[in-house]
Amino acid sequence: MENDVKVDEKVEEADRLLPPHFLPSNSDDEESEAAFDAIDKIVIVDFESADDPSAAAPPFSWRKLWLFTGPGFLMSIAFLDPGNLEGDLQAGAIAGYSLLWLLMWATAMGLLIQMLSARVGVATGRHLAELCRDEYPTWARYVLWSMAEIALIGADIQEVIGSAIAIQILSRGVLPLWAGVVITASDCFLFLFLENYGVRKLEAMFAVLIATMGLSFAWMFGETKPSGKELMIGILLPRLSSKTIRQAVGVVGCVIMPHNVFLHSALVQSRQIDPKRKSRVQEALNYYLIESSVALFISFMINLFVTTVFAKGFYGTEKANNIGLVNAGQYLQEKFGGGLLPILYIWGIGLLAAGQSSTITGTYAGQFIMGGFLNLRLKKWMRAVITRSCAIVPTMIVAIVFNTSEASLDVLNEWLNVLQSVQIPFALLPLLTLVSKEEVMGDFKIGPVLQRIAWTVAALVMIINGYLLLDFFVSEVNGFMFGVTVCVWTTAYVAFIVYLISHSNFFSSPWSSSSIELPKRVTVSDS
Repeated sequence: MENDVKVDEKVEEADRLLPPHFLPSNSDDEESEAAFDAIDKIVIVDFESADDPSAAAPPFSWRKLWLFTGPGFLMSIAFLDPGNLEGDLQAGAIAGYSLLWLLMWATAMGLLIQMLSARVGVATGRHLAELCRDEYPTWARYVLWSMAEIALIGADIQEVIGSAIAIQILSRGVLPLWAGVVITASDCFLFLFLENYGVRKLEAMFAVLIATMGLSFAWMFGETKPSGKELMIGILLPRLSSKTIRQAVGVVGCVIMPHNVFLHSALVQSRQIDPKRKSRVQEALNYYLIESSVALFISFMINLFVTTVFAKGFYGTEKANNIGLVNAGQYLQEKFGGGLLPILYIWGIGLLAAGQSSTITGTYAGQFIMGGFLNLRLKKWMRAVITRSCAIVPTMIVAIVFNTSEASLDVLNEWLNVLQSVQIPFALLPLLTLVSKEEVMGDFKIGPVLQRIAWTVAALVMIINGYLLLDFFVSEVNGFMFGVTVCVWTTAYVAFIVYLISHSNFFSSPWSSSSIELPKRVTVSDS
């Protein structure tokens, strides 16, 4: 009897360590909002200590790491989409090996942001879009939702067009760009159908696509034989010149994708853990850190392969400033030809894997964003149809209009990169606001030191992208009326960012000395 009372007290204490909305609910409303249905989740349980909520987390287990492996690799695909590949090849062609150090540190910053997103999802049992719905007033919530959807559509256009270019390459030009768009759209629904056979089947498919990218670009790396000495110098020695600033900004700007911040907080909920046991929540965060680190290391290597191949082939040449996603394959073929398999088709296979995988994760993110912000009661396939239609219609128009103009497609891609840059604060600022709140995160809110690091990274990313926007608009904005329109929208944009920062209590915590936290006192009943 005495043991039962002690167990009950431990359960109550475990409940107090977690925010109220993290505890399980049997209501239909909560179930309808879940990122994954209970039947679809992979159960993570320790039978030997399932009756003791205060038991410490068990030691590291390779078997359990395998069970947690999946969400981080899906998240890493946003670091490998066609937009990133174009940024890589342009950085290599124009800046040579000199920006590899920046690629490495940008990936590390991306890991920090993505782990904060995962932390929100695991520690609350809800994803970022759902939490934003409760955190902000209606007008701000709809602005955030609109910005997230615009960012998603812009990213989707890049991804679908990249996949369509790959299909055009592999079909030897028989299939025009618009046909590749249609094929990519239908393939996306075919792949999503695999979700009906379980989360692990879908994750396995993504693993195959990532492996395809890795093998393709590693093959290109082996065929072209970039300089190992220059590669190591590029990683270890920071270098930046006035001629490569735009490429440097592009490297950082492509790493953090707004829709990916929302996506990761939902993907981690595909694993079922016991929310009443603090040690199990912390254990999940530890395993997700390992898994995401491995996934982003692989993505860094793939990006490194692409950058160094184009640095070896085109740095210092007349073609360096003219290379884009459309003509990159042809330039590679002219420069290096092919052995057993022409390098043009190796590039096409890797680009196709990047485009197909990123369009699927984009559709996934669209489901969570729409369902979370709007609290929709639509089935997942219906939300997927709506999300996909929003992107396919403008993408088809782009494919038809720009089908015969490589230069126009490259200009369009620059505008889409600017669009992504504009949206980054509307994902980062809500994330940093929520992950720092005790009423949202409970004992899993981040501490003052990590808050300072996270806000510094966010400020750095926003400043870098602000430079990109300023540079782009100075060179592209012409005409009085257009200039006035841009100024009005810029004013509204900055004002909303200021609102989000003020809502986060940024100026009072964690920077002020009064914000230093004292040890918490936990009161336990004597009864």
